[in-house]
Amino acid sequence: MRKIVLIAPALLCACSTAPAQPIVHGETPGHTCVEGATESHVGEVRSDAVGKAIVAATHAAVLRWAPPNVMLTMDFRADRVTVWLDSANKITKIRCG
Repeated sequence: MRKIVLIAPALLCACSTAPAQPIVHGETPGHTCVEGATESHVGEVRSDAVGKAIVAATHAAVLRWAPPNVMLTMDFRADRVTVWLDSANKITKIRCG
């Protein structure tokens, strides 16, 4: 019985797998948001197509919609783009982070 208790942790370690890519806090490898040609989307109505265009223009990995009167986290993520909306779902501001 004592041998099983000593061998069990070693056997469990053999079953574990390593992640495919290293996880870096706040950034997805290969994606860093760049505020570039996003001002042309200000004033447009929220849609999936507009969201995809913003992600493509900024090279972000994460798109965050920010409706009015909603609290957001203040953590900075280099791979995220935040799109602020007004009450009519029109885009008012686009920023990385």
